[in-house]
Amino acid sequence: MANIKSAKKRILVIEKKHEQNKSIKSKISTYTKKFQAAVASGVVADAEKAYIDVSSVLDRAVADGVIHANCSARRKSRFAKQLDKIRA
Repeated sequence: MANIKSAKKRILVIEKKHEQNKSIKSKISTYTKKFQAAVASGVVADAEKAYIDVSSVLDRAVADGVIHANCSARRKSRFAKQLDKIRA
């Protein structure tokens, strides 16, 4: 356990930020699963709405610094490919 006041504060701040990041990552996972389910169902309208939702969640995670911008771009690209497959 830390003895210095600033180190104790950093521990508290890190714990709080860890919980916030965990929540955001959980939301990404949830919306990704919803998108995958919509793609699996084959209904294009549902898949397009789910793609917009998951893209929005990923963009917010990048803005908050939870994930890297390239990670978000890579995931959105893969989701877009899946969406294009069911459109065709």
